[in-house]
Amino acid sequence: MKHGRRTLRRAIRLAAVGGLLCGGLMVSHAVAGGTSTGGRTAADAAPPAGVAADLVARLGTSRTAGSWIGADGRPVVAVTDDATAAEVRRAGARAEVKRYSMEDLGTATETLERAPRVPGTAWVVDYASNQVKVYADRTVSATDWSRMSDVAHRAGDVVRMQRTQGEFTTRIDGAVPIFNGTGRCSVGFNVTDGRDNFILTAGHCGPEGTRWFSGDQGLDGQIGTTVARSFPGKDFSLVRYDDRDAFDGTNAVDIGQGRSVPVVGAADPVVGQEVFRSGSTTGLRSGRVTALNATVNYREGTVTGLIATTVCAEPGDSGGPLLAEGLALGVTSGGNGDCTEGGMTFFQPVTSALTALGVRVIDGRLAADRSTVAAPSTPPSAPPSPGGAAPPAQAAAPPGGGTGQRTVTGIVSARELIPGLGVIGVSLLALLGVGRLLAERADRDHLRAHYSQHWG
Repeated sequence: MKHGRRTLRRAIRLAAVGGLLCGGLMVSHAVAGGTSTGGRTAADAAPPAGVAADLVARLGTSRTAGSWIGADGRPVVAVTDDATAAEVRRAGARAEVKRYSMEDLGTATETLERAPRVPGTAWVVDYASNQVKVYADRTVSATDWSRMSDVAHRAGDVVRMQRTQGEFTTRIDGAVPIFNGTGRCSVGFNVTDGRDNFILTAGHCGPEGTRWFSGDQGLDGQIGTTVARSFPGKDFSLVRYDDRDAFDGTNAVDIGQGRSVPVVGAADPVVGQEVFRSGSTTGLRSGRVTALNATVNYREGTVTGLIATTVCAEPGDSGGPLLAEGLALGVTSGGNGDCTEGGMTFFQPVTSALTALGVRVIDGRLAADRSTVAAPSTPPSAPPSPGGAAPPAQAAAPPGGGTGQRTVTGIVSARELIPGLGVIGVSLLALLGVGRLLAERADRDHLRAHYSQHWG
């Protein structure tokens, strides 16, 4: 009997300790922001989205109508017939049969692009609904709305018109702010051409020759000068650091509360993917990619090829980084709405900006001497997740040294963190319970021994 109780207590203790270990691993996973993939990092693992993209490229624009990541994380490919759907399923992706092909969607957008420009309008190709959605903000007059509706009618039933709240504006001011004397924008990502280091930010922030300063009030110290810019058309610019010593070779995104995320490369996002944006006005925010190759008609001009998202933003967040799993995805261009009522935000894709400018994202994992340029990284082939660039003063410390700031490798996931903490809590209660039982048993044994000696 005694042996059975000892065995039971031992089993309870082992189970409680195992629970603590399990809970600890769950919490570590949540903070690290990714599961193990056979020794590879999340950036190295081949994503499901790659299957869908390959299928769309192989099957062609007449048989497909785009792809996205479903709510269950599986890739979805829109197709135009049952035979193609069967081919997609055999390849391991989910298929949805749609009425309009990519060719049809492309023809509709070309019709919209040929029409006279109406400021306050935007359009995106929505793969899931198989439509080209045209948005008009509150500044679009009834006359212009009627004119756009006529254009949409000529494009066919594939186009859907929709009024939206707020106003499509460029989000001037900034995430981690830099000042030009008359306004502010934010650092997007640190990049290099192998000789000099630069800040990649939004093109609407200022023309070539614009000088940028640091400090809460600006003008505290010159950081650099805009040496290349594209806006409108695209929305990116390149600010060269004036002082090489002003940049310590690190590359990270400040996500608040003393934490930062290293940037490991750049990638193109996928429709349906969860993404993160950091900005000085609204801090760290998340959402999903809703469309690619979006067009927005700002008052300053038309910008094409943008990433459309549900991530909220407000004036002051312009130029800030869009990221996922340590990969740079875009810099904040503009949008409408706010972080109270919601809205849509558009981003300039990083990959196309890097190609046009002839630069690469600096790998934030590489320890770089303050007097040298960090070796440029080869952009990983995987699609996105948290990472980005902060100015040197707020960059994360590279392994083995640096600024000494706390660095995390991913955005903490509350959905994964809470269960782990729960397991730890239950396990601690179990250990406390076992300890109490053992203490009580020891007391009973002590009393029994005492009584047997004194009471006969």
